[in-house]
Formats: sequence, structure tokens, C-alpha cells
Amino acid sequence: MSVCMLMSCVDYSDATTETTARIQLLMPAEFVNITELSGHEIIMQQGEKQLSATTDADGVATFNNLIPDVYDISCSWELTADEYHKVTNDDQVVSGCTVSGSLNSHLIKEEQTIQLSTQLSINRDIIIGKIYFAGSKDDNNRPYDAGKYLELYNQSDNEVDVAGLYIGLVEAESTQAYTLENLHEAFADSVVLLKQIFRIPAEANHKVPSGGTLLIVNSAIDHSPIDAMESDLSGADFEAKDFSSRPVQNNPATPALELVYSMYPSISIMNLVGSGPCGVVIFRTEEDVSQWPLTYPYGKTSGNQWVLLPKRYVIDGVEVLRNKATGVEVGSKRLYNDIDAGYTYINAISGRNGEIVYRKTSKKSADGHPILSDTNNSSNDFQVSTTIKPRKYDE
Repeated sequence: MSVCMLMSCVDYSDATTETTARIQLLMPAEFVNITELSGHEIIMQQGEKQLSATTDADGVATFNNLIPDVYDISCSWELTADEYHKVTNDDQVVSGCTVSGSLNSHLIKEEQTIQLSTQLSINRDIIIGKIYFAGSKDDNNRPYDAGKYLELYNQSDNEVDVAGLYIGLVEAESTQAYTLENLHEAFADSVVLLKQIFRIPAEANHKVPSGGTLLIVNSAIDHSPIDAMESDLSGADFEAKDFSSRPVQNNPATPALELVYSMYPSISIMNLVGSGPCGVVIFRTEEDVSQWPLTYPYGKTSGNQWVLLPKRYVIDGVEVLRNKATGVEVGSKRLYNDIDAGYTYINAISGRNGEIVYRKTSKKSADGHPILSDTNNSSNDFQVSTTIKPRKYDE
């Protein structure tokens, strides 16, 4: 009865009287530094009708002359990588982020202030997740290298088309072709030397889902019968086909990885050095990579030649150094600090023990997939395992 009395007191006679709504924008919890609150567009949608207003210095967007009704309220804007780092103090490498908020079916009858919370969606892209270069030994204690592979990982919240993506293996001579000092002197810190370049075929889309992986191998077969530390790679996405006189076993059902350049005429598979160094970069460009200039070793005019990759095209790079009895060869870095400020390595001095370097999991995304550590420093981001399996990042 009291409910009926209360309802009878509500006066709907002025339901069409215009009112004012103020939308107070609340920044994501990750924003630890003061950010610009003004200039963000707020959308109010009611059926086919859409209204918009821009926030002021206090983060408030005001809608005057508003007809009382049920509205959907939303906002969205992009931040660059630099803006993201500034407002979050997060050192994770990102390509930017989206800030968005929504409030559905909100009834506005009278003048009021409505708080609109926002969330952060990180625009991470493809990164290098694993490098298996150590190899192992077969039952006769002979080196077994056929099971080596690379794995890329989609950090982003959306699927990524990797068609046309390039994979470069960094110069890895026992005597460096160019030190970082040589590169500074000769090329003003603008290039990376590559001994091999491969490409994901660009003729058709190849989309990697959010939290998905791209497994690139030299031999897409089950290698686990050879050694317990080897893996079943028969489900690989791409295979670097071996055209040598004594090839590793290839899988005709696995698509071929395109070979763009190899410093070694007789080697068409990925030349992943078992003991290191074994740096890897991934990059994109519309240029004809096969026409990029080559260079001999610093100060020489003959011998092996490496492709000069313009540093500006690099998406991700991992510095893998050799570990010797005297320690890791830290002075032999090939990648600039703005590509990889640190390095990773395996514990074995000569490899052959099934060790793999892979990224740590730093946290989970909103949909639950792992976000891998990517602080632009492989010393922090990578760890070593002999048991981690392909497409897995938690042991």
C-alpha cells in the first residue's frame, strides 16, 4: 500500500521538461600521473539520436537542454606509447593504448552529475616470445639441431595479421663483423646487421588471435622421440624449408617460410647458433628488402656480407649472447639499447641441453590471456627452461 502511495506521488506531467546532465570522466586506475582532462568527447545515444559534448579542464562534459529519457553514454580515445608511459609510469613496451568507458541504459530524469569510469586497453602487438636455439643430443650422443624454433606472441587485445612480417637473424660471427662502436662510426646508429631474413608469406592473411602464438620451425615433425627435451612441432604455422644436400626432415603439409636472404648460400633453414650469439628481430616495411644494401665486415672489402636493416623498422628485438666459461660475452652486444637494453642467454656453454629462452608472464589481460614481460630489457623479461612447451608460457 505504501508503494502504491509513493508511486501516486510521482508527477510525470513534466517528463518532457528539458534538463541538464554533467558527465564526470574518471580516468583509469593505472593513471598515476596527472593527465589532460579536457578535450575528450562524450557521446550520449538514445535510439537514432546522438549527442556529443567535450570535457572541460575538470573532466566534465555538460549536456544542456536534454530531454529526459534512457541514454547510452560512452567515450573513447587513443594514447601514443609515449603518452602511455608518461601517465602510467609503466615500462612495458606497448604500441599505444585505448581509453574507453561506457554506461548503458542510464535513466536521466532530472539535473544530475554522472560519473563515467574508464578502462585501459593496451595496444600491444606481436613480440618475440621464445627462441629455442640450444638443440640437444640424440640416442647416440650426437648433436641434434632439427628441433630448433622461434615463437612469436600476440600481446594485443585484438587479432593481428602477420602476413608480410619479416624475421631477421642478427649477425653472429665469433669475431663481430661490427661492434656497436663500429656501427656508430659507420652508420650513425641507424642499422642492424642481419645474416638471414625470412618473411611470413604476404599473399594471404594469416591472423594470430589475441593471446595467440606463431610457431616457426626448421622441421615441423614430432621431435620428442629423439630426446625428452625436444618438442612435437608437427602443428607449426610455418617451416623454413631445407634445400641442402643433407636436409632436415620437412613436413610438406606445413606452409613454407619465405627465405629473403641468407649469408650462407647452402643454408636455407634458420641458422640458430646452438651456443649463441643468436639475436632475433622482427620488422615490417613496404620496401623491397631484397634490394637493401649489404656490407662486408668493418674495414674490409671482401668476405661474408650482411644486410643493413634500417633500425626504424624494428618492431621487437631480443639480444641473445653466448655464455662462456669466463661468463656471458656482454661486450659483444649487437643490438642497440633502444631495441634491447639487456640480453638473455642459456646456462650451457655449448648448448645441446634442450634449454630455451622465453618471456616471463607479467600479468593477465582483461580476457585472461597472459601479458608477457616486455620492458625492452631481455635481462628482465626472459628466463630459461628445459620443460616449457611450444605455445605455453606458464610451467
